[in-house]
Amino acid sequence: MKVFIAGLSTETNSFSPLPTGLQSFEDGSIHHGNATADEIQYWTGPLHIWREKAEAKNWTVVESLSAHAQPGGLTVRPVYEAFRDEIVADLKADGGADIILLALHGGMIADGYDDCEGDLIAHCRSVAPTAIIGGLLDPHCHITDTMLDKATLLVAFKEYPHVDIPERANDLFRLAVDAAEERTKPVMRDFDIRMIIAMPTMTSPMRDFVDALQERENEPGILSLSIGHGFPWGDHPRTGARAVAITDGDADLAAATAQDIGEKLYALRHELHKPIADIDQALDLAEAETEGPVVLADMSDNAGGGAPSDATFLLRAILERGLKNVATGIFWDPIAVRLCREAGEGATLPLRLGGKCGPMSGDPLDLVVTVRKCATGLTQRFGSLPCPMGETVWVETEGVDIIINDNRTQTFHPEAFEKLGINLSERKIVCVKSSNHYQAGFTPIAHKVIPVATPGAITPDYANIPYTKRSPNYWPRIEDPFA
Repeated sequence: MKVFIAGLSTETNSFSPLPTGLQSFEDGSIHHGNATADEIQYWTGPLHIWREKAEAKNWTVVESLSAHAQPGGLTVRPVYEAFRDEIVADLKADGGADIILLALHGGMIADGYDDCEGDLIAHCRSVAPTAIIGGLLDPHCHITDTMLDKATLLVAFKEYPHVDIPERANDLFRLAVDAAEERTKPVMRDFDIRMIIAMPTMTSPMRDFVDALQERENEPGILSLSIGHGFPWGDHPRTGARAVAITDGDADLAAATAQDIGEKLYALRHELHKPIADIDQALDLAEAETEGPVVLADMSDNAGGGAPSDATFLLRAILERGLKNVATGIFWDPIAVRLCREAGEGATLPLRLGGKCGPMSGDPLDLVVTVRKCATGLTQRFGSLPCPMGETVWVETEGVDIIINDNRTQTFHPEAFEKLGINLSERKIVCVKSSNHYQAGFTPIAHKVIPVATPGAITPDYANIPYTKRSPNYWPRIEDPFA
């Protein structure tokens, strides 16, 4: 048995000012057929798992491109086409494969390609018409007819934060092996839930929903169940939540199951969609707490959703209030990093921070800072997998500790602060640039967590996102999209 493995992913924010070109992928992760020879990280974890499992069966493994970029704006067309063509050329050169496993996202859009994942899968199918093709997806995906028609299996992470990537990679491998060895005949069907909201899974009702979803996979005839939450800031005809059911040869069961779980999720919409505090409300709540740390999530400046991660709105309000004992980050500002590293640890200097990428970043802050620490090669955990932080600097101004880096990433874990020497247990307020992924790492150490509807590139106002390609027929844009 021959197993072909590859990965290509980014999440596209159609309203982001940041083009996703080759530099973005170089800042993320690019391996030309040798990702599993390097240390495992968030981007490459599935390929490591698939190689290990295939080699344990003494099967041949052909490894192609692994290229991944932090979410941003549209992917540059020649960059996408070159990556796609490299994967397809490698598949052709090896005469196809019995099993093709692709680590994807599902929300990647390039110039001229609304459906990059469907396009890539279709190209692979043209080379290997009888292969079992499996796609591993982020739940913030746009599940298209092409993806469903050309792939054999689509499996999305079940958790948000996505701490279950290794588990879902294992699931996809197992399903692909069963299909290749003709123990099963996978059939996929989907259901449009007509809903666009955030659906974190750490707490109920989504926690109970996901647990029930996994239990239902044990029912006769059902192979896999996934919920695509959709990526709200991707302007795509299929933006929004969809349910996918994979059954063993029973299309009617797949369709009925997808509709049933989709309708059950839709019924939870009012419990899931809760009001979010604005900056002043959040700071009032934080100041009222007598213990810390109080974790404030700067939701709209989340690099993991394609935002620049240099917005100054929340930090400006903190400084204007004169709040002390605050830690905040991670600000993406390569210029500020360069200046601080040039000055060196212990130096005090004027520094213009943030506000560099456009109106959604706010105005720059002109500060006088002291450089407390400069570091290279740090990582922070996302689930069990490490994520690089690049060149990282800790500066302090007026009782506020600020983390700045040159490798745009959201704030996943307390390690982002602690590896620089900041003890978060001693801070009253900790601000993180993240929408939800921070919860896996920060909730266990927080006295209280407060999401904040800041201005920025991914404001959580789902009823008013200015789509040009997505029909307005979804909740909460309209009260009953099924009427």
